[in-house]
Amino acid sequence: MNHSIRHAAAMLATVSGLATAADNDPPRQDLTAIPVARSFNLIGLGVGFVPEFSGANEYRPMVLPIVRVQYRDKLYWNALQAGAWLWDSDDKSIRVGLQFEPRFGWEAKGGTRVAGMQDRDFSFEGGPNIQWRTPIGVFNASLAQDLGGASDGQTVQLQFIRSLVANRTVRVNGIAGLQWFSGRMNDYYFGVRPTEATAARPVYTAGASTSLQLGVNGAWSVTERGSVLFGVIASRLGSGAAASPIVETSWQAIVYTGYGWSF
Repeated sequence: MNHSIRHAAAMLATVSGLATAADNDPPRQDLTAIPVARSFNLIGLGVGFVPEFSGANEYRPMVLPIVRVQYRDKLYWNALQAGAWLWDSDDKSIRVGLQFEPRFGWEAKGGTRVAGMQDRDFSFEGGPNIQWRTPIGVFNASLAQDLGGASDGQTVQLQFIRSLVANRTVRVNGIAGLQWFSGRMNDYYFGVRPTEATAARPVYTAGASTSLQLGVNGAWSVTERGSVLFGVIASRLGSGAAASPIVETSWQAIVYTGYGWSF
């Protein structure tokens, strides 16, 4: 996948937000890509700036619909992620479920280090996830398998989300995480095949690696039902990906903003 697009989807795509709470209750934190200040259900539109491909210096805008809905606190659709909670502890501090999301590829555009290579295909992935809600924040863990057959690889993500600002008008979360990519996953998206090699782009087989993620996201209620959504996240590619000859920089930044209507 274009890892940067996945992060953008996480920001609009795998980061957590805040569900509705009564004025005098502590805010409940839940697994969601979109924090909202008043209602769980929300639709809207957002724009983000993402690298052309993972490791690229050039950025491009990407417009995406924003959707956050749930059904009986069991089924949910958050941005580009959908899933179901299959088991809860009595107080719902621990939840176990399944989640699914797309994995975007990239096009071998001219003027970039991937020019002349074969395009990497869109796919989708899914697997089990666990959420543990604690007084200091939320811990999320997930294991995903490429179900679309592009790479046949796997990813494992560990994430911590802490509420930084939480009231009826503004919600802001801080996010820190690690994401492990299997060798098959990395090699498909960062490897250089013999038929793609040039004098400036040698054959490369990408091994497994772990990326670091740090960021914030939030929502500001400007009307009874309308909220401005915003976020920024920085990620550092692991060595198996960062050493690829197609990578221009190991650090990636994603910035987005949008507007949503709750219902």
